[in-house]
Amino acid sequence: MKTFFLLILFCCGATAVSAQAQTSARPVLNHLALYVQDLGKATGFYRDLLGLDTIPEPFHDGKHTWFAVGPVSHLHLIAGAKAPHRGDRNTHICFSVPSVEAFIERLEKAGMEYMNWAGEKKKITLRVDGVKQIYLQDPDGYWIEVNDARK
Repeated sequence: MKTFFLLILFCCGATAVSAQAQTSARPVLNHLALYVQDLGKATGFYRDLLGLDTIPEPFHDGKHTWFAVGPVSHLHLIAGAKAPHRGDRNTHICFSVPSVEAFIERLEKAGMEYMNWAGEKKKITLRVDGVKQIYLQDPDGYWIEVNDARK
């Protein structure tokens, strides 16, 4: 089922990295880090609901979970936050999936809420370029966009 959740890119600027890009002077996204209250709950959300694969982390201290999210990009969860994240939907992580509708089925089975850009629950935004997108929040309140963009 994890192959269903093919991760293409982050909305915040990560792109698939070619060998040429790795040798250029341009920066390449290495990782994003999220500070979380309950590492087990956050890990379950990203692993089980979103379908991300965990990767080895060097600390082995029970305070970190690392995920692969692209050819050379990772998502790091770090335990220790004292309160939920409070932020606007404009600041978000974006994952692409082959089918937003199929992803929504998974969310609904898990009882997860989602909304469109306007904030209407259980609605999909259709962008002017034809990309479908939804928004949801992880257990710590971080916003996530899920879309079906191909590039």
